Amino acid sequence: MNVWIVVLIGLVLAGIAALSSWRHLDRQADTRAWDELAVTIETGVGTYDPAMVAELPDPAQRYFNYMIEPGAPLHSVVEIEMTGQIGLGTQAAPNYREMSARQILAPPRGLVWQLEAGSFSGSDAALPGTSWTRFWLFDLLPVVRVSGHDHRRSAFGRVVAEAAFWVPSSLLPGEFVRWEAIDNDSARAIVRFELFEQAVEITIDETGTPTHVLIPRWSNANADEEYREQPFGGELSEFRRFGGYRLPTRVAGGNHFGTPEYFPFFKAEVTEIRFPGAAHSTSH
Repeated sequence: MNVWIVVLIGLVLAGIAALSSWRHLDRQADTRAWDELAVTIETGVGTYDPAMVAELPDPAQRYFNYMIEPGAPLHSVVEIEMTGQIGLGTQAAPNYREMSARQILAPPRGLVWQLEAGSFSGSDAALPGTSWTRFWLFDLLPVVRVSGHDHRRSAFGRVVAEAAFWVPSSLLPGEFVRWEAIDNDSARAIVRFELFEQAVEITIDETGTPTHVLIPRWSNANADEEYREQPFGGELSEFRRFGGYRLPTRVAGGNHFGTPEYFPFFKAEVTEIRFPGAAHSTSH
């Protein structure tokens, strides 16, 4: 065999090995971040009492009294498994792909979301002081790698928005959270943590069911690819009981929510929700 072919094969194999090792390091980082959030100390240890929200605007009271049953433990960490579709394109050409994902969410500290969508896989993460988006093609070629201050601010917005979906107890008024009235059908929680402050507006129907969540998100998902505040939100439906909570099992959301440019790139169906350390994990 020609010596140059041998050299070329050796270089290709070395490159594949290096990329495989890099992918392994990403997975290890995901695991460490997941474990760090899983042991988050629950600052509001106790059980839910409607008296805790008696001074809040009426829509906020309806929201909490629908989402959390009296006497339910005040969990601040949740693990979620989901299937659905992820749009890898644009509003005009969504390029939806079937996906499965698992997530740990510990507001306001952060989240880890691990995605598998055919040949496309990777993770989003937010932790105190850091964040990342890292996605791979065929588990071998890095195609997206983003981090930095702007990304961390954007990721914090996602943490707060999803807190309204799946960890309502984390939005009880307290050290990190205050509430404001908007109108008879909506209220705003404002969450401050580390360097960031993020508002989340929740629209609530007459039963207390949250139907829409909207945040002004720091994002560069726009034609100029420049970071700025723009609407990001989602629609919630098919609420089911999970260990003393009523939580949505269908969520559709994306950038420019409520505008003609809205692109619901995220369409998820929850298959399981667990509260780490709790005796009652629930699936459907």
